[in-house]
Amino acid sequence: MKDLFEKCLGDSGYFGPFRVRGDHYFSRPVLDPVPGHEMIFHGQKVIQWSINNYLGLAESEEIKALAVEAARTYGASAPMGARMMTGNTEYHIALEKKFADWLQKEDAVLFNYGYLGVIGTIASLVDATDTIIVDKLSHASMLDGIFVSQAKFRVYRHNDMNSLESHLKHVNKDRKGGVMIVTEGVFGMRGDIADLPAICALKEKYDARIFIDDAHGFGVMGEKGRGSGEYFGVHDKLDIYFGTFAKAFAAIGGVTATTKPVAEWIRYNARTQIFAKSLPMIYVQVLSKTLDIIANDQARRKKMWENAAKIKAGIRDLGYEVGEVPSPLCAVYVPAGDVPLGMAIIKSLRDMGIFVTGVIYPVVPKGILLFRMVPTASHTDEDIQRTIAAFKKVRDDLKLDLGATKTMMSQEPGD
Repeated sequence: MKDLFEKCLGDSGYFGPFRVRGDHYFSRPVLDPVPGHEMIFHGQKVIQWSINNYLGLAESEEIKALAVEAARTYGASAPMGARMMTGNTEYHIALEKKFADWLQKEDAVLFNYGYLGVIGTIASLVDATDTIIVDKLSHASMLDGIFVSQAKFRVYRHNDMNSLESHLKHVNKDRKGGVMIVTEGVFGMRGDIADLPAICALKEKYDARIFIDDAHGFGVMGEKGRGSGEYFGVHDKLDIYFGTFAKAFAAIGGVTATTKPVAEWIRYNARTQIFAKSLPMIYVQVLSKTLDIIANDQARRKKMWENAAKIKAGIRDLGYEVGEVPSPLCAVYVPAGDVPLGMAIIKSLRDMGIFVTGVIYPVVPKGILLFRMVPTASHTDEDIQRTIAAFKKVRDDLKLDLGATKTMMSQEPGD
């Protein structure tokens, strides 16, 4: 017989070799807990490009002061219990209405974690009689929501509308239940954006519904920051819009915005809502103020876009392949055929005080290392110039063949 824990002794599983050697440099790196464009890593101040602090709100003294006051008033425990029992307050209800109004939807439902909000929303609305059609590169939370729901599911090629329509046609041949199209808005690793106008047209053509997890578009994309749907002018066609607070809103939690009947159904049927503690009052109070800032302070978003343009142009001018995407995410692709070379590049940059995180297959094709960099409103021109200089030194010192990237990028990620 095989012991259940036998696998824990080997190097299998996610990041197995790093786990076995107790690595805290490349995996689970230990950073100073105070987020910002500069942070402390291994005793050294580094320019931080790996946290999703898009609008710089994690560094806002106004928000910090409000959090301190909320903690003084409510403590860390309030409210106690799930909202179905003892954790519902007038403040939670008011914040849901505030988000619904801003997102121009009839109603909204708060969740205490974005990950659980995605799972709870999807799993509450579909069951084994229904079918989900999901983009190949959708976040793990959406895949977990599918598995929990026990719905039938099909995977379409990343942002490929021909592939999506083919699946919709197949499902509609002998369809008995409902159909939900599931996708990210802005894809969080590569920074590309779902073709929402085409997806909305297809969902109407084939009588489907759409769920969009817009974690990296929420507060970022669109004229008013309402997300990817606003960016494309199709926000009103999105049946279920989900935004997480862990990115631009610099907090925790998430919100599902939809019609009143659907929101009420989710409240009474999402297991990650019914059986989970309510979103703490500290975050309820902070998020109300954060929403005011995001809705009314266009300067932060403008500065973020300016910084994104500068860092992308500077690294692209060095010969690196930088993703041509409509989001602020700066995706830098480097030909790194093996893990040791990828680790050497990461270490070289971090040694120069530039903190980046590398991503490999299956997010990008084999032989490619992706640096997913997040330009924020709080990065300075000096941060950007130092980072560009560091990428130049890495290119020269390691003699990187940057011309090989384009050939490798012709492959479909995950194939």
